[in-house]
Amino acid sequence: MSERTTSSNWALAIVQALELGGVDCVALFAELGMDYAALNDPDARFPQDGMTRLWQRAVALSGNPAIGLNMAQVVRPASFHVVGYALMSSRNLRDGFTRLVRYQRIIGEGADLNFLPQPDGYALTLVIHGDRLPPARQSAEASLAYCLAFCRWMTGKPIRPREIRLQGPAPADLVPYQQVFQAPLKFNAEHYGLIFERADLEAPLPSANEALAQLHDRFAGEYLARFCSSRVTHQARQVLCRLLPQGEPRREVVAQTLHLSQRTLQRRLQEEGTSYQQLLDDTRRELAEQYLGQVDLTLLEVAYLLGFADPSNFFRAFRRWFGETPGEYRSRRGLVG
Repeated sequence: MSERTTSSNWALAIVQALELGGVDCVALFAELGMDYAALNDPDARFPQDGMTRLWQRAVALSGNPAIGLNMAQVVRPASFHVVGYALMSSRNLRDGFTRLVRYQRIIGEGADLNFLPQPDGYALTLVIHGDRLPPARQSAEASLAYCLAFCRWMTGKPIRPREIRLQGPAPADLVPYQQVFQAPLKFNAEHYGLIFERADLEAPLPSANEALAQLHDRFAGEYLARFCSSRVTHQARQVLCRLLPQGEPRREVVAQTLHLSQRTLQRRLQEEGTSYQQLLDDTRRELAEQYLGQVDLTLLEVAYLLGFADPSNFFRAFRRWFGETPGEYRSRRGLVG
């Protein structure tokens, strides 16, 4: 059965953060049946639920629910696998975050990142998915703390986001959060996220190098292709992208294209945490954002490219995805067309 996984690079950073908090991770890995030695194998990956159990036990053993924030103290580019170096060689943090979103599955498959311009800045939002276990809050907090610390390290500047968004109620002790983020905290937020000032993300990075950025893009792209090629979700998504402009693709057509029976396709997608209908919906949503960014495409053309025979169905789906009409989405982002 295919499960979501986390790279050994990211798992090693988590272990270092937990060990800073006084957790004996060698003993803990043995208790959880996980391979501590594999942390030093750059190609090893750890199951998402194993990482969730690791967080849960670490919180119980340390008595520190904010232990995830220790990630801000273990910053090094390799924790993000090749993606860390791709970020460093980017022109600015805006380009770096675009790369982070593109390659984020290399670091961990349990996270969904989004990077979107806001009226007066940029938002990097995060959703963590569990497999059989609901994700640990500490996992998301660690990701935000590490990401911000990495930005400060790369720029050499004490970047202060406009807002830190955290799901769930405010903890009894806010001090660790205030010390790490040094920015306004918003709890009970819809998503985990960092809201940045525009100027901070558009300033040139000291380590920018276009030639290296292209090289890292190639490495990351090759790794992702190799990593994803075994995933039916990835293969089916590619087929859907190809077929959508001809109308809504039927499941049997996608199954035939992949040389699978409908039942096998459905089972494999289920094992990878999705379904045919969910994958179709997710693919359309992702493509809708891309197409609406192309101002030469009319809304009618976008609807047909997404396989909607009736544009009103596209408008309904879009409102469900983004809480606004395609026209409102475009005008809010300053896109006309």
